[in-house]
Order: sequence, then C-alpha cells, then structure tokens
Amino acid sequence: MQYGICNLSIVPLRLEPSDKTELVSQVLYGDYFKVLEQRKSWSRIRLAFDKYEGWIDNKQYVEITEEQYYGLHQEFPILSNDLIEFVQDKDKQLYPVTLGASLNGLHLLEHTFDGSKINTICPKEHLINTAFSFLNAPYLWGGKTPLGIDCSGFTQMVYKLNGYKLLRDASQQATQGEALSFIEESEPGDLAFFDNNEGEIIHVGIIMKDNYIIHAHGKVRIDRIDHSGIYNADKRMHTHRLRVIKKII
Repeated sequence: MQYGICNLSIVPLRLEPSDKTELVSQVLYGDYFKVLEQRKSWSRIRLAFDKYEGWIDNKQYVEITEEQYYGLHQEFPILSNDLIEFVQDKDKQLYPVTLGASLNGLHLLEHTFDGSKINTICPKEHLINTAFSFLNAPYLWGGKTPLGIDCSGFTQMVYKLNGYKLLRDASQQATQGEALSFIEESEPGDLAFFDNNEGEIIHVGIIMKDNYIIHAHGKVRIDRIDHSGIYNADKRMHTHRLRVIKKII
C-alpha cells in the first residue's frame, strides 16, 4: 500500500483517470490518503478524512510513508481559518491555501505557516457563523472551497471547521445523526435533506433560526424552509422537497 499528501491548494478528484471526466470532489492542501491504484499519470486514492475515492493527477501530490500516514491519522486536525492564506516552502516560495486546509503535514512538506488556524471542537451554535464565511460562494459540482462549492461540500466543510466529521455526499450524510419528526424540533446547525421524484437524497442545507436555511444552490444563499421544503423568494416557488431533518450534534 502507498500513501500520499496533497501539497497544492485545490486539486481535482476525478471520476476516472482523465482531466476530461467528472469532478467528484476536491483534495485540499494537507489532505492525506491511501493510494489504491497507481498508473503512469494518475492514482486512485481514498481520502483519510471521509474515505471518499477518486482519481488524482500524480503531479499533484507527494508520497509519504505508512508511518507518516498513521501519524497524521492520530492527530486532531489543525485547519487554516481564513478565506485565503499562504504556506512557504524552504526556498521562500509561497503557496496559497484556502479555508479548511489541513496544516498537520507542514513538517512533512517542509512548509511553514503563520496565518490564522483552528484545532478545536466548537459548540454547535458556532456552525452558523462558520457557514456565513461561505455566503455567496458560487456553486461548483464537486467543490469544497469559498471559490466554488457544492451543497454537501458546504455542509462537510462547515462541520469540519468546527471539529466534526461528515461524509462527502448528501446521500451519505443523510445516514448520519438522529432523524427529527418536525421542523419545530430542529436547532440551528441541524441538517435538512431533500429528495427527487425517485426518492433519492440530492440536496442538503444547514438549518438556521426562524425557519431559514443556508445552502448551496447557484451560490451559497439563505432561503426560507417550511414543511414542504425550501422556498426561494426570488423565484416565488419551492425549489427543493424536504425529506428529513437530522441532528448530527
């Protein structure tokens, strides 16, 4: 088994070993992983944080040892806590890193960082403040940063920055936590899931107070939520059908 760590800010994770295939997620600076299969130009990996799998360009990561991998795995995440920061290598070159980048592997990459960081479990009420950091970020299928993000990437990163683990896709996140019977039972920070006509979970957002929700739809935005789903005041219509509300924390 081989292991790797991402040494660049935002690296595509692809469905297949080609730049032309679907972006299924992103590998952020400091994310580390197992290499399940290595080809000439691409590797299929499994991320340590959420066990998500996909293909990464071999030029966009650095190999580490098994001992280094498990050493990182035993540490509590230290994360970049500003929209854009920089790390510096031994030659004084700067590399941009985004909000939520992992800093635990700085020593392995021989990088230094002197920006804002966070490495604690925050109270549930802090989730909404973190969510506001992504407000108006454009929707990007597979995205995980304020420069472009999808609905489940948004919820995962908000929870990650507060010290909690969510799985990657909305359908996976819907398997976590405790289901609530009514919106009235929910608290700010709980997750609301929405399905399509086939009953598949296709969307997720974070409940706010007073029947509002923050979610990624076109951009990270705030809308009303009721028993039917999300009501978009701009379109004067419901855009998503509510399936279940889950209490994760």
